[in-house]
Amino acid sequence: MPNNYNDELINEIRDANNIVDVISDYVDLKKTGTNYKGLCPFHNEKTPSFMVSPTKEIFHCFGCGEGGDVITFLMKHRNLNFIETLKELADKVNIELPEYNNEEEKKKYEQKEKLYNINREAALYYYRNLKQNKNALEYLKRRQLDYKIINKFGIGFANDSWDDLFKYLKGKGYSTDLIYKVGLIVKRKDSSGYYNRFRNRIIFPIINIRGKIIGFGGRVIDDSLPKYLNTPDTPVFNKGYNLYGINILKKNKYYNRAILVEGYMDVISLSNYGINESVASLGTAFTRNQAELLKRYAKEFFICYDSDDAGIRATEKALSVFYKEGIKPRVIILPKGKDPDDFIKERGIKAFEKAIDQSLNLIDYKIYSLKKKFDISTSEGKINFTKEIASFLKSIKNEIELDVYINEIANSTNISLQAIKNEIYKDVNKAKDNSSNRYYNYNQKKYIIPVEYKQESGHIVSEKNLLNLIINHKNIYESIKDNFIYLDFLNEENREIAKILYEEYESSKDIDIEDIKGKLDQELIKTLDEILNIDLVVDDKKKAVLDYIENINYYKLKIRREELKKQIKELSDKKETEKLNELFIEYTQLNKDLKMNN
Repeated sequence: MPNNYNDELINEIRDANNIVDVISDYVDLKKTGTNYKGLCPFHNEKTPSFMVSPTKEIFHCFGCGEGGDVITFLMKHRNLNFIETLKELADKVNIELPEYNNEEEKKKYEQKEKLYNINREAALYYYRNLKQNKNALEYLKRRQLDYKIINKFGIGFANDSWDDLFKYLKGKGYSTDLIYKVGLIVKRKDSSGYYNRFRNRIIFPIINIRGKIIGFGGRVIDDSLPKYLNTPDTPVFNKGYNLYGINILKKNKYYNRAILVEGYMDVISLSNYGINESVASLGTAFTRNQAELLKRYAKEFFICYDSDDAGIRATEKALSVFYKEGIKPRVIILPKGKDPDDFIKERGIKAFEKAIDQSLNLIDYKIYSLKKKFDISTSEGKINFTKEIASFLKSIKNEIELDVYINEIANSTNISLQAIKNEIYKDVNKAKDNSSNRYYNYNQKKYIIPVEYKQESGHIVSEKNLLNLIINHKNIYESIKDNFIYLDFLNEENREIAKILYEEYESSKDIDIEDIKGKLDQELIKTLDEILNIDLVVDDKKKAVLDYIENINYYKLKIRREELKKQIKELSDKKETEKLNELFIEYTQLNKDLKMNN
């Protein structure tokens, strides 16, 4: 492995790691205003004087004077050298460090650097072309783009020439083989030579988070086809792993949102109006790798594709990709026939921000799109709507989310809860028609559930599943014991079992079920047996634990909201204004929290 790295790579790794998240692994931090405070890990103290600033990306202790960035913290706290620290932080955010153990690997690394340099030379060449081409400049002027935004995105122009760029790069000393490898030239079919890939097109350099130009997109300025042309996959460019505009988005220290749009001009137009957090996939459907990349630089996610049929299909695919990555984006709805570029030019930034505020969550968007597809005022429309929405709901593994969505769909469509549930579970359950008794039989379970069954509340199911994992995996107990104590279990029986489990783990290395049962009464033993008999199959235990805890905490908020409703009603009768105001503030905040978790 090289013993040094360039500043661009170091900055990329530093920027990609959220300093609060990294330090929180070692220090218990609490939010105070815009910063975070905790007990300093570098000296003994009882009163917190250790501050972390997420906006400045630094930490500082006012007690002992230690301070620095995320790299400094890890080096000092873990006693690591610089290379060890950089490697650990790179691993956290899936950034690949250049590594070579032999001459062949070293040559590959050096070749990539040459390819980056060729792209940079090409971008400069295209940029100079644009300044000298009146037609191209006039086209950009009609699109309301001035030199400021042209410079910001490095927009250029490919002349209507078969070989000018090729000759230029050859004159710079680059080999035909490398120019071909980076995708700037195409081999003639008769093998008689090469010609420029981009001709008579506006050129959009594609820049990665390290600031390296990895490829180009080209748009015609007339009616010829194809309208858009992109660099093919090369050793330095893979469409499914990169996003246009990510280099701009990563610089936004004060924004927590990311807006996924379809094209280059959407990103550029939004930036032209001051919205610098949009990115576009590169001539391909949105991928999980792109979602993983985007996750590093935002906490709130929006999709704003065209409002035509193709845009709706692309939106649904992107929603599915986000959902698989554990991201819950919202969808920005634009008027029919409009894309973000058109919309913001015609109506301005205030209208676009309003559209963001009115964006739809996953299920609301699904209802919206299916209502456009089916007329639910008719019986046939209701049947088809229910079938499609049920097919979508089957993919939701989180029981609380599923329960919330079913209720929301029933309320907004006047389709009965039972009809939706029947459609969801029809492939899982097989009806047994026994005249007076109708049952659903789970093929893989040892019990049967009546049609009019009443499931346990979502949080109780989550609590039992969590207890099952705690019993079978001590490392799960160790990972949650400080942040999720036994008192956090809402159900009284589950809480009592959790209390004994926690105590048992603290006093011994392993769990002895018989010993635990000896401390429980008959009802609790019965509950424990139910927990032990849960046939729990999860691919990612860590994620499952987080989901269960999130579900339980979600129900805590709902329970507290119901308590507040009662208190507000009681105090309203007594006209206790001051206390009522306090309760209203808490109630409003709870509603926001519940909406965010929905």
